[in-house]
Amino acid sequence: MTVHQNGTISFEISDFLLNCFIRSPSWKLWLSLPLSLLFLLAMGANSVLLITIWLEASLHEPMYYLLSFLSLLDIVLCLTVIPKVLAIFWFDLKSISFYACFLQMYIMNCFLGMESCTFMVMAYDRYVAICHPLRYPSIITDHFVAKAAIFTLARNALLTIFIPILSARLHYCGKNIIDNCICANLSVSKLSCDNIALNRIFQLILAWTLLGSDLTLIIFSYTFILRAVLRLKTKGAAAKALNTCGSHFILILFFSTILLVFVFTHIAKKKISPDIPVLLNVLHHVIPAALNPIVYGVRTQEIKEGIRKLLRRARENRK
Repeated sequence: MTVHQNGTISFEISDFLLNCFIRSPSWKLWLSLPLSLLFLLAMGANSVLLITIWLEASLHEPMYYLLSFLSLLDIVLCLTVIPKVLAIFWFDLKSISFYACFLQMYIMNCFLGMESCTFMVMAYDRYVAICHPLRYPSIITDHFVAKAAIFTLARNALLTIFIPILSARLHYCGKNIIDNCICANLSVSKLSCDNIALNRIFQLILAWTLLGSDLTLIIFSYTFILRAVLRLKTKGAAAKALNTCGSHFILILFFSTILLVFVFTHIAKKKISPDIPVLLNVLHHVIPAALNPIVYGVRTQEIKEGIRKLLRRARENRK
């Protein structure tokens, strides 16, 4: 309990209530089934991809290590968000502890930043493969992937830690109902009795610094790739070159499209239901995770062959 200078009394809170889709309660019913199916698909597809790359020696190459890293990030993001959302839908378990809420906030921001950075590294991988094919084996090595992974982890782990710290330092004196399915920074911060201008400014700057810089470098990479492809004279060479980076480009579209729609819905929030941004925020943690391994599995012959070998081994072991 805290007594303020104006004589009012407020109580410190120990947990929050995630009050998602309060304006559209019917959404919980029809959304729970597809959301649970997407979650199972994301877990299963990414697990199969990781096991295939781990067991198949021919896939022990830098490009597939990057894809493994992306799958790990997708699994962690899904596990951080979707089980809690489904628990709210099915069992009305809205309560989340103070510390669990800020831990979820940190993991979401950190791992989304790591995904963005991984896409940027994968774009550079495709740039070197197409624009400097003879130098590719000497540039994109296992050592390069290890350094890229360390950079990705360090950059995002260190910079995004300030988001939950800035939110946790605020004084939460009364309201504890979050109008969201997840502990998003601003959804939580606006419950405090303090000025949250610093939280808003820091999140905006960090988003443009991390995601903006990654997207800029991805655009530059694909600009150089397109220019190099257009110069190819050999018949079918351009199509073959573009096919090598088609899967990666589709993954970037999955990741960025939902983010852009989420931004636009926030801008136009007075014209749409407040539950729309909440829905998009939840879907962004499961749709790319479910589709990423499928896109690579369908479009990459080496991965398809690796999965076939894995299934053959499983059948033989059963016999």
